[in-house]
Amino acid sequence: MDPTLRNKTITRLKEELSDLSPRLQVAAKYIVDHPADFGLDSIRDTARKAEVSTYTLVRISERLGFDSYEDMRDPFRVALVAPTQFVDAPEWINRWRESGELGQKQAEAALNSMAIVQRSLEGQNLRQLQRVAEMLLGAKNVYLTAVRASYSIAYYFHYVGRMALPSLQLIPRHINSAIDELNYADEGDVMIAITLTPYSRETIEACEFARKKGVKLVMISDSEVISSKFTPEETLVASTLSTHHFGCYTGVMAVAENLVSLLVALGGQDVKDRITSYETLRKDNNAYWVAKKKH
Repeated sequence: MDPTLRNKTITRLKEELSDLSPRLQVAAKYIVDHPADFGLDSIRDTARKAEVSTYTLVRISERLGFDSYEDMRDPFRVALVAPTQFVDAPEWINRWRESGELGQKQAEAALNSMAIVQRSLEGQNLRQLQRVAEMLLGAKNVYLTAVRASYSIAYYFHYVGRMALPSLQLIPRHINSAIDELNYADEGDVMIAITLTPYSRETIEACEFARKKGVKLVMISDSEVISSKFTPEETLVASTLSTHHFGCYTGVMAVAENLVSLLVALGGQDVKDRITSYETLRKDNNAYWVAKKKH
């Protein structure tokens, strides 16, 4: 079997997504987002998890030119290797587990947080990260947008990242819409959009508008398939699996922090000088207030 067939299939699903019917789009997105589960599960289990019919799964295999559904699934099954497991639970996790029901819940959540950080980082491609960092450093303006829970990650990325990237702008500002802020954007600009399931309408609309303006687009998300209405230059995918009813964002934050570290590394002496200047400013400010209190 062609060892690249799995990746070729995923690529085709992403490329043809906008041309598929709504139900086939749901199935395609599930396969792209859950390739390991797709390789392991039966057609009925996959249909149940993807919330489509088994007939829809058969149709998408035919659409891709496979003789049967199993022929489409086989490269995903063959490509599976033993998943990387997180290191043995540290002693403090075991102590939590032994402390009662609440401790067990906390131990489970802590292990999940550590595991999704590992899963999110090991899934990154160094060359892709370098491409993204160089794209940002070479842009005239870099816009950064997110709403609701994702906004907290965007705020942190902007606060720290602007020392390495002075052109970084967090939008929207002043209760505007992100589209308002992109009115004068053009081909020399880049936008970073952070959006996680359920994807926000405001962010999707901003991405569509940015692409129409010729702005290069970098997504940070939990999926490579966000919308069939636009195609980003790059997508950095992080895991958000959680033990509670909301997504766990530690993996997304780890990816964002790694991108910041790469910007600092590639930014050279200019970045180091800006960081030094910022640290000096904080030190002088603290000294001023300490002196004022003494008087």
